[in-house]
Amino acid sequence: MASINVAGMPRRTASEQGPSTREKLIRAAEEVFAEQGVHGAQLRDVVRLAGQGNPSAVQYHFGSRAGLLDAVMAARQDRTERVLAGLLAADGSPEATAPDTPETARRLLTALVRAEASELGSTRGLRGLRISAQLSHESGVRTGVPHPTLAGTAYWRLIVRLGDCLPALPRPLRLERTDLVLTLVGAALADRAGQYLAGTAPLTDEELFLADLAGTSLAVLTAPAPGPGPDPTT
Repeated sequence: MASINVAGMPRRTASEQGPSTREKLIRAAEEVFAEQGVHGAQLRDVVRLAGQGNPSAVQYHFGSRAGLLDAVMAARQDRTERVLAGLLAADGSPEATAPDTPETARRLLTALVRAEASELGSTRGLRGLRISAQLSHESGVRTGVPHPTLAGTAYWRLIVRLGDCLPALPRPLRLERTDLVLTLVGAALADRAGQYLAGTAPLTDEELFLADLAGTSLAVLTAPAPGPGPDPTT
């Protein structure tokens, strides 16, 4: 409902005024970053697509290119976090209660893949998948310090638990395996998103694709540790 200003004229509420400048810039950045690449995109293209005349609009609203990218990723993380939390709760919260076993890893990976795949259902989500695949190395897995957009999330707790499910592996290898699996999932979903955006028919239906991605990820995560290499002196 419209509010009334002091002159007695109707005034539109925030929801009736449409997206804010900040939101327009985020939406424009999603499109430009997905099409041109996170590091190759030009901020002037973002500003122009958002319909802004001020070339410093990004700096004004986000402080920097990195600030804009963080806002884009935070919006995507909020969407997948809600889906992931629901999936984990429906499965008995394995990230908090299940033992450190390959079966727990399977349940966690299934939830992770399904949550990420929820982005396949919208153009905005497809673009988000294309962007996040370029940033998988910035999650913080290798250092144990989450990226600010992941700190305190169910997503990060799941990532930590994946490593816990590999007690037989030395810690450096556990971290590399976890990081590799996240890269694999991100790259596979980004490729699928690219096919959808281009109107290309995928080789497999979505259910088979997701089941295979979860299974392949589990196989990578739980593969036996490599044995010692051949003795170079013999």
